[in-house]
Amino acid sequence: MKRIALLGMPNTGKSTLFNRMTGAAARVGNWPGITVELLAGKILLGSDMIEIVDLPGIYDLHGFSEDEQVVRHFLHDNVPDLALIVLNATQIERQLSLLLQLKQLNLNMVVLLNMADEAKKFGITIDTAKMTEALGIPIFLLSAKYGNGYHEAMQAITRALRYTTPGMAENLRDQLKPDEQMESEMARVLQHSVQVPARLPDNLTSQLDHVMLHPWLGLPIFFGIMYLLFQGIFFFGQPLQGAVNELFGWLRDAAVEPLLSGLPAALQGLLLDGVYNGIATVTAFVPLIVLFFLFMAIVEDTGYLSRAAFLMDALMAKMGLDGRSFVMLLMGFGCNVPALMGTRVMRSRSLRLLTMLVIPFSLCSARLQVFVFITAALFSPKAAPLVLFSLYLFSFASAILTALLFKRRLPNNEPFVLELPPYRFPTMRQMVLRGWHEVYHFIHRAAKFIVAGVVLVWLLTHLPPSAAPASADTWAGIIGAWLHPLFEPIGITPELTIALIFGFVAKEIVIGSLAVIYGLGGDALSHALAQQLDWVQAYSFMLFTLIYTPCLSTIATLRSESKRTSFMWFSIAWSLVLAWAVSFLFYQGARMLGY
Repeated sequence: MKRIALLGMPNTGKSTLFNRMTGAAARVGNWPGITVELLAGKILLGSDMIEIVDLPGIYDLHGFSEDEQVVRHFLHDNVPDLALIVLNATQIERQLSLLLQLKQLNLNMVVLLNMADEAKKFGITIDTAKMTEALGIPIFLLSAKYGNGYHEAMQAITRALRYTTPGMAENLRDQLKPDEQMESEMARVLQHSVQVPARLPDNLTSQLDHVMLHPWLGLPIFFGIMYLLFQGIFFFGQPLQGAVNELFGWLRDAAVEPLLSGLPAALQGLLLDGVYNGIATVTAFVPLIVLFFLFMAIVEDTGYLSRAAFLMDALMAKMGLDGRSFVMLLMGFGCNVPALMGTRVMRSRSLRLLTMLVIPFSLCSARLQVFVFITAALFSPKAAPLVLFSLYLFSFASAILTALLFKRRLPNNEPFVLELPPYRFPTMRQMVLRGWHEVYHFIHRAAKFIVAGVVLVWLLTHLPPSAAPASADTWAGIIGAWLHPLFEPIGITPELTIALIFGFVAKEIVIGSLAVIYGLGGDALSHALAQQLDWVQAYSFMLFTLIYTPCLSTIATLRSESKRTSFMWFSIAWSLVLAWAVSFLFYQGARMLGY
């Protein structure tokens, strides 16, 4: 099978092109010679199956960041049949240096000048024929976002794959030309093939930045946008969630129960009250997860998150972090794992470790399911968005406190450099693909964790056979009673304690576990929780769930990225201590005030 390596600087639209080429049929896997995971997808070109590997964005091959090392190692140990170089056409004078470095490696190459639509708006004219002649590489204009030029690019890629890569240097660094030669070659190519207006026209980006980057209004605007995002999730998502609950309830009554009616009572209970109730309750959150990532796709793809990093850099610097750390925290809203892997762009090891220590406090999508369910069950529709927003604030507060406490042990002197891209509105296709990615990830995790988790919970709540289901005499009841002295001061019941234990594996299991423990699903489970818990207990439980030990996938990533088992154990212990302390202060404080 032939392989294409997708290369380019950050913010050139590589991921957009990758998604367009693969149709989101991507996987993550390890590669020979490197110890990190890269995104890959397979497509059919002509009669051949081709694998496309999306490499991290890099600025040049001279760098020492982990991402730049990953690219060098990949090209050395996994020589691609074709290197697909993606450059930002609006910044061609800055991006050409990377192309000239890659050209020296004697790779089989095709160059795509992406964002050609934006370059046209800015009055930038690129003569691809002259540039192709000057460099001896096929070069094409493209808009990966809208698909303009995509057909011609794919034809060129198909043609280029007929030829093999001439060869690779054994030592990439030694083969690169001196910077002076690179600069003169860049000037020659740009002079003959690129026309850039002396002054780019005023555009919406500069006008918006006057407001969005205002020294006093910038941060309130950011938090206001995030609050509106949560309001939108609840406004549009709760009706959809209710519809999914009703659908699963009808399906159980009409089809599943009659189908399983001939089975033994114990097996019937396992399949209905365990597997079906657990999966149905968790699946009801798919609409909310999709909405969350549709809205987040808009915020991210517009280029606004880079502005948020810029706004937060001064504050983050006081905590020993920088604006990139804030971006990683925001990435953690989706999943902590890719956020941890994103710290590779940081050259300072101390900065990386401190950032990795705070990322697990990000309120990821798995925790979001738990909080949406609890807030919908115990808080009014008017209060629910405020409660969820407050949990995000607690998420930031936990990260800030952790950074302040440990910044002296992990000092950082690395300068912060950030590029602010122009504002862009994502297409509907991009947003749908993003939503599908997250649903696929959700379903994939469900297959791995949730089914096994709810089955195990059902067994714990129904064994030994002599005990009444979900009673204090079951194994789950015994475990809950044993841990009760530890969790009673923070208002967490034995039932919630069992759910927290399984949440250590994956937070998606928490709601499914509650469905099994109570033997109820959907609205019935919500009503049962509302009767047994008051809002103080519920909020304390959510605080503990927010802060305590992340899922096993995050812990494994912490170990692999930090390369220190001691750091992983320290992160686990610190999160448990902080979670208990915060929940204790809230719960006992609220009780003292008479709530």
